[in-house]
Amino acid sequence: MELSCKSEYALLALLELAQHHNDGQVLQIKEIAAHQSIPDRYLEQLLATLRRQGLVRSQRGAKGGYSLARAPWTISLLDVIQAIEGEDLTRSRELPTADPTPEREVLLKVWQDVQAAAVAILQKTTLQDLCDQQAQQQRANLMYYI
Repeated sequence: MELSCKSEYALLALLELAQHHNDGQVLQIKEIAAHQSIPDRYLEQLLATLRRQGLVRSQRGAKGGYSLARAPWTISLLDVIQAIEGEDLTRSRELPTADPTPEREVLLKVWQDVQAAAVAILQKTTLQDLCDQQAQQQRANLMYYI
């Protein structure tokens, strides 16, 4: 399982929105793009997809922008990746096999276990978890020793 650039950008944008969720602030595409180094036009497409999937909402007008449609602790990374990639990651995928041998069956079982573990981590990890980890990382980076 690999994180696509598209999913990474979507997660970065949502993380930016999650950090402003409690203050009720909406963010414009150019603000998010600048903070997260995401191309504006690409971000616009990603946010449109996320809006259609019910993860963000948009507000029109001069003071318009985007905000999370749900609380950050209710949006899992799996929700985001599935919304962006358009596929059900919980569905088991099989490795292409020419003919079923015991060795290939063993490899297939291990691969299915790996996929299930990855899905479980994505499902239990929320945007709030990422915000908390980021804040902790920033505090650790600010600490200095005498």
